[in-house]
Amino acid sequence: MPSEADIFETLRLELRRGSLILAVLGQLRAEHYGYTLRKALAEAGVEIDEGALYPMLRRLEDQGLLTSEWRVEERRNKRFYRLSAEGEAVLGRLVEEWAGLNASVDAILKGTPQ
Repeated sequence: MPSEADIFETLRLELRRGSLILAVLGQLRAEHYGYTLRKALAEAGVEIDEGALYPMLRRLEDQGLLTSEWRVEERRNKRFYRLSAEGEAVLGRLVEEWAGLNASVDAILKGTPQ
């Protein structure tokens, strides 16, 4: 039987997964390359490691939610990401869903279901 710590860690990761996608999409309303995106997210209190971020960026781009382009900056090739028009629309819908779900869960946790 898994320990309480193992169960907590599994559930914590599940809880974070969807939240990270929402945070990444929200942060990419402004253009970033990987390092500056990680830094901006961390400054906002959302830590994400490179091993999770870069596959997520590729997946979101494959889904049409992001656009990217390679550019030379500081004599290095860097891939810059930004929310696409479709990504903007999906983000708007996700934010509405998040707000409603967050309000409902908050009410349940406070013992005052709506």
